[in-house]
Amino acid sequence: MQQIFSTAKHKAGIGKAVGIHSLRHSFATHLLDKGTDIRYIKDLLGHFDIRTTERYLHVSKQKLVNIISPLDDLMSKENIDW
Repeated sequence: MQQIFSTAKHKAGIGKAVGIHSLRHSFATHLLDKGTDIRYIKDLLGHFDIRTTERYLHVSKQKLVNIISPLDDLMSKENIDW
């Protein structure tokens, strides 16, 4: 996984020193940006305490809305260049 991530990061021109854990953070951040309730994100990340999730995302609680996976959203647009 780390090698795939490193290769993709290089191909995307990302020079910042980030690890594969940044994918987890990005996934959670995108869910939050799309309006997913932070309590659902807490469960998806496996956190026991909501405060851990709040610190992780640097945000406070959000409104309850329907969950749409960022990956599903990408796939529905059908413009992915693999």
